[in-house]
Amino acid sequence: MPRFSVIVPAYEVQPYLNDCLRSVLEQDFTDLELIAVDDHSPDACGAIIDEAAACDPRVRPVHLPENAGLGRARNAGIRRATGDYLLFLDGDDTLAPGSLRAIADRLARTGEPQVLVFDYARVDWTGEAVRNVRAELLRQGDPEDPEDPHARQVFRLDQRPELLRLLMVAWNKAYRRDFVRKEGFAFPSGFYEDTPWTFPVLLTAESIAALDRVCVHYRQRRRGGILRTASRRHLDVFEQYDRVFRFLDARPGLAHWRPALFQRMVDHFGVIATAPGRLPVRARAEFFRRASAHHRRYRPLG
Repeated sequence: MPRFSVIVPAYEVQPYLNDCLRSVLEQDFTDLELIAVDDHSPDACGAIIDEAAACDPRVRPVHLPENAGLGRARNAGIRRATGDYLLFLDGDDTLAPGSLRAIADRLARTGEPQVLVFDYARVDWTGEAVRNVRAELLRQGDPEDPEDPHARQVFRLDQRPELLRLLMVAWNKAYRRDFVRKEGFAFPSGFYEDTPWTFPVLLTAESIAALDRVCVHYRQRRRGGILRTASRRHLDVFEQYDRVFRFLDARPGLAHWRPALFQRMVDHFGVIATAPGRLPVRARAEFFRRASAHHRRYRPLG
C-alpha cells in the first residue's frame, strides 16, 4: 500500500500535463501511486498518460468512456486509490519540489490526522509565482506557548475557524483515505464542485493539521481555464451551496456553523458577480435573482 495516492484528472490540458505528471514522479519522496484520469479528453491527454504509465509503474492510467467532468473524474480516481492518503492535483498545476516529503513528515509528526492543509502559490503565464495572500492562516505557532492558538499541532475546525477563510479547493489538502471512505465523501458534478466537498470535510474531521509550506503551484492560465471562461455553468454554484446546507441540516451538531457558511456563500457570490468575463451578459439577471433567493433561504435567524 503506497503512502500517497495522487489523483490527477485531465481534460484539455495537453500543453501542461507532462509538467504536471513529472512534478509528481520526480518528487524525492517516492512511495506513491499516480492515478491519472483521462476524462475522455479530445486532445492528447490520454496518450500522454499512457506514455507516462509505460515509463513508470507507479502511474495508473484511467480512461473514462465519456466526459464526466472534474468532480466525477476525481471520484473515479478515489475508487481506484490504495494509498493511506489522497491528494488531488489538477492537470495544469504542479507539485512544488520536495512537497510530498514535507507532507509525509508533517503527517508523521502530527499523528496521522484525517486532514492536512497546506499552502499554494499562484503562477502566472510568465512563470512568476506569488504565494497565497492568506498564508498567515497556516502559521505554525510555538508548541510551548499555551496562549498561542496556532500552537495546537492537531485540532478541530472549531479551534481554528479562520481556516474557512482559505481558498475552498480540494487540492490544498491531504485526506486520510479511510476517513473519506467512512464518511462517504464524493465530488458532485458541475462547476464549483470543490465547495460541497471541502466544507463537509473540514466540518467533519476530528483531527486537522496545517503545513506552512507552498506545495502546489496553481497555474493562472491566460485563457481556457474554467474560471476564465464565460458560461452559464457558473450558475451551478447555487446547487453546490444547496448541497452544503443540506449537509449541515442533516447534522444538527454542526448548526453553529451556519452563520460562517452563509457569509462564505455571500462572499463567493460576490466574487463570481464581479469577476470580469465570468458571467455571460444574458445570465447576470438570473444570477442576481438566484443569489437573492439563496440569501433569503439560508440567512441565519437573528
